[in-house]
Amino acid sequence: MVYQQKPWLNVYDSRLEEHLRIDYNSLYHFFEEAVNRYNTKPAMTFLGKVTSFNDTKLIIDQFASALHRAGFAKGDRLAIMLPNSPHYIFTLFGTFRLGGINVQVNPMYVEREIEHVLNDSGSEYMVVLDALYPKVKKIQSNTSLKKVIVVNFGGAKIDLADGDVYFDEFLDKEASLPEVDIDRDEDVAVLQYTGGTTGLSKGVMLTHTNLLANLTQVCDFAYKTCDDKPEDFKIITVLPMFHVYGLSSVALCGIREGANQIILPRFDPKEVMEIVKREKPFQFSGVPTMFFALNSQEGLEDAGFDSLYYVNCGGAPLPIEAAKVFEKRTGKQLRDGYGLSEAAPTVIFSPPFVPRKHGSIGIPVQSTVARIVHETEDGFVDAPVGEAGEIIIKGPQVMKGYWNRPEDTKAVIKDGWLFTGDMAKMDEDGYFYIVDRKKDMIIASGFNVYPTEIEGVLYQLEEIEEVVVVGVPDPYRGETVKAYVKLKEGYSISEEEIKQFGKENLAPYKAPKDVEILPELPKSSVGKLLRRVLRDQEKQKVKA
Repeated sequence: MVYQQKPWLNVYDSRLEEHLRIDYNSLYHFFEEAVNRYNTKPAMTFLGKVTSFNDTKLIIDQFASALHRAGFAKGDRLAIMLPNSPHYIFTLFGTFRLGGINVQVNPMYVEREIEHVLNDSGSEYMVVLDALYPKVKKIQSNTSLKKVIVVNFGGAKIDLADGDVYFDEFLDKEASLPEVDIDRDEDVAVLQYTGGTTGLSKGVMLTHTNLLANLTQVCDFAYKTCDDKPEDFKIITVLPMFHVYGLSSVALCGIREGANQIILPRFDPKEVMEIVKREKPFQFSGVPTMFFALNSQEGLEDAGFDSLYYVNCGGAPLPIEAAKVFEKRTGKQLRDGYGLSEAAPTVIFSPPFVPRKHGSIGIPVQSTVARIVHETEDGFVDAPVGEAGEIIIKGPQVMKGYWNRPEDTKAVIKDGWLFTGDMAKMDEDGYFYIVDRKKDMIIASGFNVYPTEIEGVLYQLEEIEEVVVVGVPDPYRGETVKAYVKLKEGYSISEEEIKQFGKENLAPYKAPKDVEILPELPKSSVGKLLRRVLRDQEKQKVKA
């Protein structure tokens, strides 16, 4: 069958082995080894302050010791609600040191969402930014939360309730630590809550092995074949660490490679361009909306992206036209990838050592098998090369399951295969191409319509910065196609002109029957355009 042939291995660099080797016993052991290797080298630069690997470990151990004294034990859950900052790394690895579980909480969550994550995970400890502290206190009485540790980046400190404490005051300078036995294959390190874009937010259980495997896979693909990596290099860490893409593929990889991570708490295209020009980082990772924003900036040509070793995109489908605009203006290839929270997250991407194919997400990383399958009455069969089907994967990065949701786990993990719910195809060289999510597919007049195809066509219009296509109820066709559009600043085009362009470049059943121009399109905290929000709005209109 197709998946047994693994044609992607034919394009692997000779320095890469098919099967992965994990050299660490736990995530804390991974960090210890990095400290032993890089010791006094800069690990992080944040708000102008540089922290070395040695100093980072010192604070991690002081935090872990204080947690231990506060009663935190192996298996306990600690919620982190912070933007990107050194404190995220301190908290993360301090919890790992004690065998605890870090619970990722999106700083953009409202009280109801925070309460759901805290209750679902059973978190009794939390590290939170001071600006977000009032939100937590409003719902704390409805949860099992008993210890709140507050981070302040400088400036005036707010008054805290009895029992709560600031991070720097919480640290235990004596750093007395217990011995903790960690089973890397079984012990959960992170609960990564799904964004809720496909239903109720669930806690993805990522073990130490899951994350160790994935950071090794990504680092090997990105760096092992690099012959001119500088001794002291920098990367921009702007992808949110509270999402596993930013955590695993950027922050943890930066630690393994000994990079000085320029940590940004939020994405601002002008700031990123200034940093690229001034600091000359080695690598930059983003999501599509970041590149949409960069493409809209004056002076992108002179920002210096062409000097970077590697620029890559993930988190959501990257429209070909957006990639072409970035490449034309910067002179640097933009390489795509694919992953999901349930796979810690990277499954497939386009590394520097393979020829890039426009529209492709690349090839499977080491120790990972990907298949394109069709469901039949007798089970699942492999699709022919070039034909779309559901992509399923198997590898050491695949999650242990959903937290306290065995039935949901059984629904997506079958015989060791993770069923992603994404539609894709594979070419004869083993390159994969995402077609769309199964749930996003529009059925118009009996035809299957994939929103990303239509979006890719509309992105050819230079006036469009962002576009989301959804299926809306239609009494005659079942569903019809609607496009929501955000225009680039200073550009103008009418909704009728967009519809006419669709008619000229798409089959009649694919062309948008309705177009709505909006000042902003809904996004998740990591910049993913939220198709579900717009689709739900259309359903509500029908009900009304």
